[in-house]
Amino acid sequence: MKIVDVRSVILRQPTVEMIGDGSQDTIVILIDTDEGITGIGEVDSAPDVVKSIINMPASHMACMGLKELLIGEDPLDVERLWRKMYSKSIYYGRRSAAIHAMSGIDLALWDIIGKKLGIPVGKALGGTYRNRIQAYCSVLMPGTEAEIEELVSKHMSKGYQGIKLGWGALGESFEKDIRLVKAARKALGPNKKLMIDIGMRWTDVKGAMRVLQAFEEQDVYWVEEPFHPDNLDGYARLRASTNVHISGGEEVGTLHEYRELLSRGCVDIVQPDLSRCGGLTVARKLIDLAEEYNAVIIPHAFKTNILMAATLQYISALPNAWYLEFCEQDTILRQTLTTPLFSIDKEGFVDIPQKCGLGVEINMDTVRKYQVVG
Repeated sequence: MKIVDVRSVILRQPTVEMIGDGSQDTIVILIDTDEGITGIGEVDSAPDVVKSIINMPASHMACMGLKELLIGEDPLDVERLWRKMYSKSIYYGRRSAAIHAMSGIDLALWDIIGKKLGIPVGKALGGTYRNRIQAYCSVLMPGTEAEIEELVSKHMSKGYQGIKLGWGALGESFEKDIRLVKAARKALGPNKKLMIDIGMRWTDVKGAMRVLQAFEEQDVYWVEEPFHPDNLDGYARLRASTNVHISGGEEVGTLHEYRELLSRGCVDIVQPDLSRCGGLTVARKLIDLAEEYNAVIIPHAFKTNILMAATLQYISALPNAWYLEFCEQDTILRQTLTTPLFSIDKEGFVDIPQKCGLGVEINMDTVRKYQVVG
């Protein structure tokens, strides 16, 4: 089997608001083979940048576009192809957008592997431990107590046992963050899990320590991305000062960065985003690395159901899996881009697809309607 084409399709809803919602646009990666199998991937990054990285012409042997590196290759050689892309993009890559582009390609390659073998990707990763997983609701933090109460009531009635409120109105001041979290706990009640995603907006480590004392009183289960991902010292100091779990890692790519995050004691929960970390090829190696440092893996997945499908397959192959992040943003692409659409049952669980590959198909009507041409 050979790769005959690598297509990158940018999709964008008519209006994109400047909020922390990555499901308003996306870039879908489609890898075609000479056997008629097409692999599907997705990237949670800057779509136009990713498309340029994939389609760019070669400048020299260490500065090549990813598409030309893949044409004619066997898609089953996923590890070798990952290393080939990494080494041939070294001048502009190594981290960030280049790794994001590689991640989307990697997801599509694993989709092909599953389809070729006739098995779910989770089984191809080395074996599965479960066929369903408990989900937590993931939405943006509103700015008022009334809005928080309305949002929590709306989603928790579906069966969720926990909710994460992130970005949005958080990070404007420590005082406001405490007030919003108190409102969230009041709306949620005492028996459901509450998680808070600061969205990298804190900078004062000692101030953050004081805030987490207040968060402990509200039984916050974890605080996600309190600082910029480069502030490893801040992460380590904050984690050592609190009983609240500290989580992060969605902005991190390659095992090099994950090893630094874990070895320096920055997080209790590591959150790889499969469309940014280096794909499933990196994420499956992270399983062993996280075990070395007694860290739990709870992947980040705030995009469309392509990323959710890949995340579910990964979760099926995790020896120790706690939760699935279930994006509940009411965006067109999240609701219409794939079949099937995922949903939680009355106990808050999501079934993991048992079809071959990632387990989802693209709705081409949505692609035609929202594709950015040019």
